[in-house]
Amino acid sequence: MKYDAVIFDLDGTLTDTLEDLKNSVNYALSQFGFPERNTEEIRSFVGNGVKRLIYLSVPENTPDEISESCLSVFREHYNNHSCEKTKPYDGIADLLKLLKDNGIKTAVVTNKMHSAAEDIVKYFFDGLIDVTVGQIDGVAQKPQPDGVYRVLDLLGVSREKAVYVGDSEVDCITAKNAGIPCIGVMWGFRDRDVLIKNGADYIVDRPLDIFDYI
Repeated sequence: MKYDAVIFDLDGTLTDTLEDLKNSVNYALSQFGFPERNTEEIRSFVGNGVKRLIYLSVPENTPDEISESCLSVFREHYNNHSCEKTKPYDGIADLLKLLKDNGIKTAVVTNKMHSAAEDIVKYFFDGLIDVTVGQIDGVAQKPQPDGVYRVLDLLGVSREKAVYVGDSEVDCITAKNAGIPCIGVMWGFRDRDVLIKNGADYIVDRPLDIFDYI
């Protein structure tokens, strides 16, 4: 095998989380009398953490203190509703089982709240993901490479033996900043041009295609 570890993004890569994210965003917005956002708007807002998601979702020129209150409502609601509509993409479970059977270590590095990320990974992929790192105090979020370095240290794997898999420009830049290759996936929240423009080393159309590069 070329690599000893595969590090995955979560939203748009392993799981389709848009509906649960949209529902929690709209619940939070409704508590402040703000208009709802549609699925495509949420799709374009995700990738840079929940604070950025909420700040883009509230109306323009919303005072920061109101945005922060809306964020708190979102966090509480999403922590309790993160697995209602969310589901793994077809073929992901088969890929993770194949990696495990071949002794490849796996991890998730995501800008999602750490508690929600752990809940989703445990609910859908219990025993198939070795390490999960979401938003944690003291660990800079993507595209900074801190989360990648953290999981490599926990897994005991060097950068030369790891690859990152994601669906967005944030993932491509994260991999580049960490000094590891990036496999871009076509079933997520961004299109092929975004992945190419941001330097994905490989682009795949199906989850099992990832194994060909491992």
